[in-house]
Amino acid sequence: MSTIVKFALRVAVLAVIIYAVTELVTGITVVGNPDGILGEAGSYLWVALLFAVVNSVVGPVLRLLSLPFVLLTLGLFLLVINAALLGITAALSDRLQVDGFVPAVLGGLLIALFSWIAELLLPLKVRAD
Repeated sequence: MSTIVKFALRVAVLAVIIYAVTELVTGITVVGNPDGILGEAGSYLWVALLFAVVNSVVGPVLRLLSLPFVLLTLGLFLLVINAALLGITAALSDRLQVDGFVPAVLGGLLIALFSWIAELLLPLKVRAD
């Protein structure tokens, strides 16, 4: 499979994960656009694409800068980093709304957990071969 196809599949899986998180966590909503080309699903795909870009560009920088806190808290500070990445995505998009810190932490935790499970079931890791 080509790298572009793997990336597109990862974004589609992430869109399903974000849909599940919005159903499970009150305080995280995706405002759908029924008049768009892909309808409501297009909004989830847009948010997933934006989150993937934010996670791949800003995520490593935040993780590196917060390394002392991550080590001090034995990795629990990564929950705050995931919440921050979700908040950054919500700030960049008018389609995603996160109502506070606790929903952001829960959403970040669930996105990380569901993404890990999806990676175990569907090995779609994008690697430069």
